[in-house]
Amino acid sequence: MRTDVSGQSSAVRSDLEATGAASKAKLTGIVALVGSPNSGKTTLFNWLTGSRFKTVNYPGSTVEHSVGETHSRFGEAVMVMDTPGTYSLHPKSPDERVTLKAIYEHREHGTAKLVVAIADATLLSRQLLIVRQLQEAGFRVVLAVTMNDLLHERGEKLDTDLLAKELSIPVVLIDGRLGGGVQELHAVVRDQLSLAEPAQAPRPLSAWSPEQVERILHESSDLTARVLKPLSSSKAGSQASGQSEKLTSRERTRRLDRVLLHPVFGLVLFAAIMTGLFSSIFWAATPLMDAVDGAFSFAADQLLAVSPHNLGIQFLANGVIASAGAVLVFIPQIFILFIGIILLEDSGYLARSATLVDKPLAKLGLGGRSFVPLLSGYACAVPAMMAARTINSRKERWLTLFVVPLMSCSARLPVYALLLSFLFHGEGAWKAGLALAAIYLGSLVVGGVASLIASRFVKMDDQSFFMMELPVYRRPRASLVLRQALMRTKSYVKRAGFPIFVFALIVWLGTTFPNYTLEDKTLRLNTSYAAQLGQAIEPVFEPMGGDWRTGVGLISAFAAREVFVSSLAVVFQIADEDEATMQDTLIAKMQEAKAPDGYPLFTVATVLGLIVFFMIALQCLSTVMVAFRESGGWKFAVAQLVIFNVVAYVLAVGIVQGLRAIGIS
Repeated sequence: MRTDVSGQSSAVRSDLEATGAASKAKLTGIVALVGSPNSGKTTLFNWLTGSRFKTVNYPGSTVEHSVGETHSRFGEAVMVMDTPGTYSLHPKSPDERVTLKAIYEHREHGTAKLVVAIADATLLSRQLLIVRQLQEAGFRVVLAVTMNDLLHERGEKLDTDLLAKELSIPVVLIDGRLGGGVQELHAVVRDQLSLAEPAQAPRPLSAWSPEQVERILHESSDLTARVLKPLSSSKAGSQASGQSEKLTSRERTRRLDRVLLHPVFGLVLFAAIMTGLFSSIFWAATPLMDAVDGAFSFAADQLLAVSPHNLGIQFLANGVIASAGAVLVFIPQIFILFIGIILLEDSGYLARSATLVDKPLAKLGLGGRSFVPLLSGYACAVPAMMAARTINSRKERWLTLFVVPLMSCSARLPVYALLLSFLFHGEGAWKAGLALAAIYLGSLVVGGVASLIASRFVKMDDQSFFMMELPVYRRPRASLVLRQALMRTKSYVKRAGFPIFVFALIVWLGTTFPNYTLEDKTLRLNTSYAAQLGQAIEPVFEPMGGDWRTGVGLISAFAAREVFVSSLAVVFQIADEDEATMQDTLIAKMQEAKAPDGYPLFTVATVLGLIVFFMIALQCLSTVMVAFRESGGWKFAVAQLVIFNVVAYVLAVGIVQGLRAIGIS
């Protein structure tokens, strides 16, 4: 086994040149990346495979293990698996059990042929524990050490020769920011895979006693003290002079944490940061929204000008373009939401947020580990529910799964934006922005109340503990933030595009036929198939202040919440109008719409009722399926679906009728 890693560079380069970058021959067996959260494991996976998965500064971002082949520029392809972060091979949470299962019995590749253990150089003494466990379990191990730039800031360096000799495994230094050492690691991995199979296959590791764990940690601490060396005098001198002008990352982190983790000021700043994030979604996106809206309006106008009475042209303009434009106009807001969340992740603040809210959440039956899935729910409930696997307490995990759908996901944003634009039309974007922030923060309150109530009925007494290694604060790289935000937004558009098109077609056909030859648009709409269906279900939505049009939109929203907006756009045939933009046209149509009793269809009361309905209702079938899988049965998923929708309907009716009773229509 090769141990002299520091002298490998020239051998590695010549080996790669001999192999040739064009070679794509794949070595057999899978290589597993194993390490604690925030150790740089997923970043290394990205460098090795050329993938662009997101790395986040909290446990559980990779709740499902990812598999990919190494990039062709490294030569022979190697199958690499990224596993969820774990602190040891004695799992205490579902995601740690995923890691254990993945390295011992992968469903396609069996037991990992090689494990690359990832360790943070600044936390080496603690993270060597899992290296020892992997060795004792019988795995062939390579150690990849990250965060070496932080060591240099402290005036230290790692003696890889000594560390490799003491552990009897290859050691490679990795620069996750620039990809340094990745090529060497790939060559070492190939070298290890080419060796003969060990006589005995890896075996499950028996439980270690507390005394044994303490002994290994003590030995690791001693070893770390021996392998960490001071930088050379010249480098140390330049480092010291640089540090006199600029704080080290650790010192800067300690100073910031005195304020950001303060038990009082920290919570105030946390509330201010969250409010600023959600309110900026509205006002910051306005110029981009105007541009998108104008583009779709222009396209629809040009298309209708070709042949305004042609059915195919009408479908494309009033069905496809109008409905897609009504939803995609809100893409800039979704993009800004993702940018905000990624900035919190990359800066290191998101992990601090979890520690800040641990005690308040504990009073609701939740905890600090619940915060990450809850905040992830603002993007999408599906990965948020999967991220709950990091929670070691069954009760806390169950409650987190229960309340995650109450977080206002990105699919709700187009609905909120339209309804708030209606309420505050012409009054300035800052008012709508503050209202949107109130809705997002309100969803946390609603989720907290739901958790408090549900915790009274959950009979699970297992102990919960909260442990998290806080990363240093780092300045996010603008290019990476923008790239990740674009990728997430693109994923959203792909997911929303198909249901928008399908329901645009269905709603357009329903509102156009059978009397499509009628010149009177109102009569044609009121005698359409959609009107006939809507009138059958209208009694259900009348208490909410709606009619068949809002009823059709709410039913359609069970396919995708965004379809509510596109359904209104199709029903009101906004592409046929001459107003400047589609959004202004749709709002104008909403202002003119009348209910069967002659009262305005959209008022302050009815719009507030709709907002509350969308805040609570569970209208995502994908979420229901994930709830079934994560809870282990249909009972939880069906109960969640029924409870949330019934409560949403009852509260919406109560708000509308209550406001009307006090004279607010």
